[in-house]
Amino acid sequence: MKIKTKNLSYEEVMKLPSWEHKRPEKPSKFLAVVGRIALGGELKKVNFTCEKVDMEKAGDGSWMILMNHCSFTDLSIAFEVLKGRPFSIVCTSDALVGKEWFMRALGNIPTRKFVSDMTLISDMDHALNHNKASVLMYPEAGYSLDGTGTRIPRRMGVLLKKLKHPVVMITTFGAFTRDPLYNNLQKRDVNVSCRMKCLFTPEELANTKVREIDEVLDREFTFDYFKWQQDNNIEIDEPFRADGLNRILYKCPHCMSEGKTIGKGITLTCTGCGAEYELDTLGRLKAKNVESRFDHIPDWFAWEREQVKEELENGTYLLDVPCDIAILKDSKALYMVGTGRLRHDINGFVLDGCDGKLHYEQSPGASYSVNSDYFWYEIGDIVSIGTNDCLYYCFPKEGDIVAKTRIAAEELYKISKGKGSSE
Repeated sequence: MKIKTKNLSYEEVMKLPSWEHKRPEKPSKFLAVVGRIALGGELKKVNFTCEKVDMEKAGDGSWMILMNHCSFTDLSIAFEVLKGRPFSIVCTSDALVGKEWFMRALGNIPTRKFVSDMTLISDMDHALNHNKASVLMYPEAGYSLDGTGTRIPRRMGVLLKKLKHPVVMITTFGAFTRDPLYNNLQKRDVNVSCRMKCLFTPEELANTKVREIDEVLDREFTFDYFKWQQDNNIEIDEPFRADGLNRILYKCPHCMSEGKTIGKGITLTCTGCGAEYELDTLGRLKAKNVESRFDHIPDWFAWEREQVKEELENGTYLLDVPCDIAILKDSKALYMVGTGRLRHDINGFVLDGCDGKLHYEQSPGASYSVNSDYFWYEIGDIVSIGTNDCLYYCFPKEGDIVAKTRIAAEELYKISKGKGSSE
């Protein structure tokens, strides 16, 4: 999928009016059918099935639907399992670029990833109670990088208790394994399924403490798809299965260098010390010419998080990279405004560019994570920061910095709020 872009100067973009807030529309039944048909071809390729658990408790009215986020296949799954039921999707605002009328006619509720949005709760309430539509939300907001659960906002229970609708969880199986974010949109031959489960009725929400609701959600959003692949003996024999693996395994545990790993074909190689690992057909790492440090990708990724935490604690963490800069100001286009530098340290983000005209700072406490993506709209890897009025998309010109930046932003947020790593 691509996005409409336009080259404009920074001054021209800043003169444009900011995005106008609109209430979500009642979902068009006709367009929902069109969407399901258009996306259905993907599910036919993967022998899709859906298991339903306790769904009789959900009833026939509107639901609050939570879904984990692994790949674009998630959208196909949602349209299939919710067919015949009007629903609005809480989506990222860039999804409306060049097609706002269509996305709003589908009932979608646009919001900015990892940016405080004071209108989102009222928009969800409007969809549920005025439009009589269910609301589908991806609480993780960003795709899983390493096949494990991504942090969700704290105190989600407060929101669910406020909305007072049955809470339904959709958990996917195989979607990540088929199309992991790091693998350059190359799809593997993997069957995909999901489980649809009613977590809470309105009565159960009213009688359950927020902390207990959050504990249930934490369990539901805890998974490890590499382990799932191995436990279910899912063979991935595509010759490109390690392509882009360096995006998440960016640090070599042997020579400790960063940005020197290369994932290509079925191997991950460090150009700094020559350490080489093969990604076997079950998603396990096999050391080829060194003593193995990790055989499980999420373990390597978790080690990288610990390394970032050490850098933050001893004051050595620093990101400072040149980047191309794009701005999202409205739904007409993504505006390419020039180049600059993105800096990230214990004080937060600083973006400077456009010949000194652009300067933006964002504190560590602004968000619990940061919008980061690989091969975003087929343009490139990105880190995005900003406000409801203006989002800045930074395309780094060097290094695999996306994963580390997201890890650092999450750990800095915990530090800024005085919370432990489990928070």
